[in-house]
Amino acid sequence: MSVDILHDRRQALPTEAQWWRGAVIYQVYPLSFADTNGDGRGDLPGITDKLDYIASLGVDAIWLSPFYRSPMRDFGYDISDYRDVDPTFGALSDFDALTARAHALGLRVIVDQVYSHTSTEHAWFRESRSNRTNPRADWYVWADPKPDGSPPTNWQSVFKASAWTWDAHRRQYYLSNFQPDQPDLNVRNPDVQEALLDVARFWLDRGVDGFRLDAINFAMHDPLLRDNPPVIGEARRLRPFDFQHHIYNQSHPDIPEFLTRVRQLAEKSGAIFLVAEVGGEQADAEMKLYTRGETHLHSAYGFHYLYADALTPDLIRQCSGRWSGGEGEGWPSWAFSNHDAPRVVSRWSHKRDTSAFASLALLLLMTVRGSVFLYQGEELGLPQAEVPFARLQDPEAIANWPHTLGRDGARTPMPWRAGAANAGFSSAQPWLPVDPAHHALAVDVQEASRSSTLNVCRRIIALRKRFSELRAGSMTIVETSESLLVYKRGEGEKALLCAFNLGDGPVAWSLPAGWRIVEAVNLSTPVAGTLPALSGLVAHRQ
Repeated sequence: MSVDILHDRRQALPTEAQWWRGAVIYQVYPLSFADTNGDGRGDLPGITDKLDYIASLGVDAIWLSPFYRSPMRDFGYDISDYRDVDPTFGALSDFDALTARAHALGLRVIVDQVYSHTSTEHAWFRESRSNRTNPRADWYVWADPKPDGSPPTNWQSVFKASAWTWDAHRRQYYLSNFQPDQPDLNVRNPDVQEALLDVARFWLDRGVDGFRLDAINFAMHDPLLRDNPPVIGEARRLRPFDFQHHIYNQSHPDIPEFLTRVRQLAEKSGAIFLVAEVGGEQADAEMKLYTRGETHLHSAYGFHYLYADALTPDLIRQCSGRWSGGEGEGWPSWAFSNHDAPRVVSRWSHKRDTSAFASLALLLLMTVRGSVFLYQGEELGLPQAEVPFARLQDPEAIANWPHTLGRDGARTPMPWRAGAANAGFSSAQPWLPVDPAHHALAVDVQEASRSSTLNVCRRIIALRKRFSELRAGSMTIVETSESLLVYKRGEGEKALLCAFNLGDGPVAWSLPAGWRIVEAVNLSTPVAGTLPALSGLVAHRQ
């Protein structure tokens, strides 16, 4: 299938310019979704085979985590060729078939773009490290050692220790904010920017509908190579990274100027959605900066929910309050779970009724203001999988064992059929084990039950589509307490009232006169004047 045909098919989708505002986007982690060739790893044909299932959820789009050519030391986020599919996942023709089928089902396709770093196996880096005078010598961040041979700065990486790696070819250090085999691109270099924009053009021409920009606040560093200041006082320090304020190895003020160029390119391709992943202590300010006005990205999301230890009314109040809808403000996106954080049921249920909690969390996620990312398996209420140390794959989990849950437990295979080998994910031993507890929550089991988390999820997404106030309306906090959360979505007579009890016991609360419940979870036997534990409802005026 030609690129032109693919592009035309994208244009055949509904053309509303802001389709993404309030959209529900289903995240697929390709390695763990569905395996069709029996190698124990998910692939693009597997995703294509399951697109009907994804469409049945009622979502608007899918986001594919990286499937590009890669040595897979960080499972696709270490890219060796931006313009090709890794053989693990198939071929470019498989991606074309996936995109065509998704568009035929009315699903848009969003793909990751990793602009902050590549793999050491990328041809750009191989040339850059060969000497200090080649055409790509300045495409990565190189610096001489201090007189004593130590790294140029005190910067610490996310996964290991020093963010600098010595390279004997150039007799210099290169910057690697994540792993040593993920060298940082010098995105300040105009030639690097052009190369990255060409990569974006390549995928836009193949019909994609948007980009998630991975770790984009790591894309530029301080050219003066100043040391980061230390964190003073009490702090949770599990890694060297946690000992300093990351002011100079990331978050440079020139990043928005590059994002403007990305937006200009996207505008030429129609209704393209650009969303940034932004983490770190400066995330709030950076998300606003990166989405400001009509010349930057459309949206951004951070880790406020992903790394929170508990779901509380105050957490929702704080997060929603950061995006009030003021003039020139961008649009927020939210995720309760993804491939980088322990699953929401395990983080937040605190051994309470996990099924009830999963439904509550889904109703809450689908009613806050912003676009929504729904991570594969979240619609099933999957808990964090148990992965023994011998089967760990995640370099972060291995390096910090046993002090963090790591990411592997959120990346285990999708359970499709209870009782089948590997829960129907693959005919071979999968790259990560299937948790036995996931069989009981498999898709085939939940399809058969109208009250399952899966079917509750479908119902809630349909509710979001039914009421425009849930997709794009304002959000006003009405009441909060230790357990109770009440807010309105929208204005005037069409406003919706959302009420949640996030606590362990009933709370005193009554639906105001003149309102009627249109959706509820865990309210099978409501008692007048109280809201049961782990229950939630949405109401509108009669």
